[in-house]
Amino acid sequence: MTFVDRAEIEVQAGSGGDGALAFRREKGVPRGGPAGGDGGRGGDVVLVADSNLDTLLDYRYRSVYRAGRGGNGGGSRRTGADGDELVLPVPPGTVAVDATSGRRLGELLEEGDRVVVALGGRGGRGNAAFATATRQAPRRHEDGEPGESLRVVLELKLIADVGLVGQPNAGKSTLLSRVSAARPRVAAYPFTTLQPGLGVVGLSGERSFVMADIPGLIEGAHEGRGLGTRFLRHVERTRTLALMVPVDDPDPAATYGLLRSELRGHDVALTRLPHCVVLSKADLLASGEEAPAIEAPDAWGIFTVSAVTGRGLDRLAEALWERVREEKERARARRGEEPFPELEEWTP
Repeated sequence: MTFVDRAEIEVQAGSGGDGALAFRREKGVPRGGPAGGDGGRGGDVVLVADSNLDTLLDYRYRSVYRAGRGGNGGGSRRTGADGDELVLPVPPGTVAVDATSGRRLGELLEEGDRVVVALGGRGGRGNAAFATATRQAPRRHEDGEPGESLRVVLELKLIADVGLVGQPNAGKSTLLSRVSAARPRVAAYPFTTLQPGLGVVGLSGERSFVMADIPGLIEGAHEGRGLGTRFLRHVERTRTLALMVPVDDPDPAATYGLLRSELRGHDVALTRLPHCVVLSKADLLASGEEAPAIEAPDAWGIFTVSAVTGRGLDRLAEALWERVREEKERARARRGEEPFPELEEWTP
């Protein structure tokens, strides 16, 4: 399936129904009073998070969405039916933004989250609503108000615990395929990964975390070069990053610095995310050869791994799980929630 993480749509909430102009017509009552009912309210346009979806692809094929119009009022003070609400399912992690003003309309993080992006119009009042002691047969009645209309930008930001970040061919996809059930495309040419991928890393004791393979960054990615900012936003919601540098890189320190610089250029807050350094492709080292030394004082760990031979993968996965757990605990503490039940500590 094609991965689409951005779409722009036009939404039109339903207009309210018109109020009615009517009078009572009863046998023996030649001049009945006003009896026009109010119009029904127009339907809203609502985004709802659906965990069965993982792309915004459907919104590339159709761009205009309209909710139902409210029904007109009737005689005998009958109120028109409300217009049908239009529900648009989107993947969890979707952010909705007003395309004109840039105002954030809301974000949907979990299954069932709802965001109303366009409100239906109010129904018009029927002439019965305008009756007074001095005006007992009003002919005044109102049309329904139009529903809100706007263009909405939908952006999907993957929700993952760990984000794999590195240059093209750093070994991210191979690593993801080895530690999870994900099967990304793997080949020895730049930009093999043209879309983000997710995998669930399972450990003993029913422990698991979600890992995202972010397409390769090149210098200037935050300015739109290569795959640019389109994919950098997918690291914004991760709990920790794994910056990958292959052991055969001619200048590992410079590559590490470049990755940090590109993250900073996209959003300085990304540099405050905890991160570790993963020296990948250790199978390329000669027998007895050490991995290149790299200075990374801000990293919480440095790991040497080979997705081909499996070297260091278990240790990396355990360390990532422990870090993710710590970050979740911190988040719960900030929200004032109870901590998770204690589990056996892992010793590297």
